[in-house]
Amino acid sequence: MNKCNQCIVHKFNSLKVLTKEELCRVSKSKTSKIIKKGEVIFEEGKHVNGVFCIEEGVCKVSKKSDNGRDQILLLVKEGSLLGERSLINDEVSNLKATAVSDMKVCFIPKKEVVRNLKMNPNFTLNVLKKMALSIKKTDNIIVDMAQKTAKQRLASTLIYLDENIEKDSEGDIGIQLSREDFANIIGSATESVIRFLSEFKKKGIINLKRKQIFILEALKLEQIAQGF
Repeated sequence: MNKCNQCIVHKFNSLKVLTKEELCRVSKSKTSKIIKKGEVIFEEGKHVNGVFCIEEGVCKVSKKSDNGRDQILLLVKEGSLLGERSLINDEVSNLKATAVSDMKVCFIPKKEVVRNLKMNPNFTLNVLKKMALSIKKTDNIIVDMAQKTAKQRLASTLIYLDENIEKDSEGDIGIQLSREDFANIIGSATESVIRFLSEFKKKGIINLKRKQIFILEALKLEQIAQGF
């Protein structure tokens, strides 16, 4: 098992402000897990008894609506902590996290995280800042849902993936989201996503190869996202 202070991943999240002694305690308490694509990391309505530090892979964070449909709120990638919000408010999670690629994560028990929150104010502040940023992203999603068309939201999603998800060896977006996943991100029908992607392809903005998506004209996507 890798020690936290020797793992480059911790430098990208709130663990970076822990002392060497605190990181040593985290290393002793954590467990490493391999999570396969499609597996649920934690369920909505269940207690999350610790946080997950994502070493490799990407997961989707979603919430089920009254009609039973999942609304994908965030894509969380390697280097991030997952589950801290439910841990701090000591309630069941109101969100669900599912792997969209094979993942390697470290699970840090609640007792160790709470101990560091109490003893290290820099850690507490950093966690709160990360949570505030997550809430800000969710606020932006709400505004986009109200003010942008489904096509604009899809263009924005593709831009986000192009800028934030590492490309694979062929140059396509490094995670393969289903058309239904895209529909659940932008709050639209799967059929609409298929139609918009086909339209983008015909215009030479993207290329499609089965589930792979290649961004060819990021500037044109940006223009669509802005309503031009």
